[in-house]
Amino acid sequence: MKLAFLPIYEKEMNIVVDLGATNIRAGLEKNGVISEERSVVLENKDCLEATLNQIIDFLKPYTRHEIRNIGIGVPSVVDVQNGIVYNAVNIPSWKRVELKDILEDAFRIPVFVNNDVNCFILGEHRFGLARAYQSVVGVCVGTGIGTGVIINNQLYSGANCGAGELGHLPYLEHDLEYYASGNFFEQQYGITAVEASHKMQESPADSQFMWDEYGFHLAHALMSVIYAYDPEAIVLGGSLAKGFPYFEKGMWRTIESKFAYPESIKRLKIYQSVDETISLLGASLLAFQHSRSLVDSK
Repeated sequence: MKLAFLPIYEKEMNIVVDLGATNIRAGLEKNGVISEERSVVLENKDCLEATLNQIIDFLKPYTRHEIRNIGIGVPSVVDVQNGIVYNAVNIPSWKRVELKDILEDAFRIPVFVNNDVNCFILGEHRFGLARAYQSVVGVCVGTGIGTGVIINNQLYSGANCGAGELGHLPYLEHDLEYYASGNFFEQQYGITAVEASHKMQESPADSQFMWDEYGFHLAHALMSVIYAYDPEAIVLGGSLAKGFPYFEKGMWRTIESKFAYPESIKRLKIYQSVDETISLLGASLLAFQHSRSLVDSK
């Protein structure tokens, strides 16, 4: 997606990274365009050194270009000022990782770290489906579930970059993430979300009940978002959002029947993200904002 009309982008190239609990995605950003995008499965998640080495090796080919910044989104709370990652979700070895210092030592390029769903919703708000809204929430569902919040056109991260971590709210016998992420299909039916999608394609009549049940649980996660932030819109991202046509009806049926304020729901919009590069664009924008703030403070 080309965004040459955005004046904030100068003619310089950035490495942008979306680190998930399952995959590493990266690309080059220049003038709001993502190129050389590729991804790889994150391996050896129980070993911090192995994951860091994999990330560094994965990014090395990009450094043949003249790079201004590296922007990276991670599934965790982040000390944004110092680029320290704490307790990355579903990456067991990432308890406290000084990611900014580690990558800057490896590449000698300024590095800026933020939460991955913050990158996602900032990308959607500035470049994607949420451009028309002042208050919008992004909810990414995949291996886990995470939330990014825009209030009055400003990213709201909270005191510890942890605003919107709704997946850890208690729900039924576990928490929302247990039922509203890809874990649902594995825990309830012993199959992966990908296998559940295949079953839906092969035999919708025999598989719809699984997706309706998933939509029921996701609706409760989204209602927590709506009660907390009352957004104009919600944008769903992550790998499981690709199943939106399968769970949309069950999701809306639950929200419309159980939410306490029906008039609010009538105005709410819920979208499925359609741009695979949106998180990378958001990471680039965050890197730009952080680097500009450093320059302005000098």
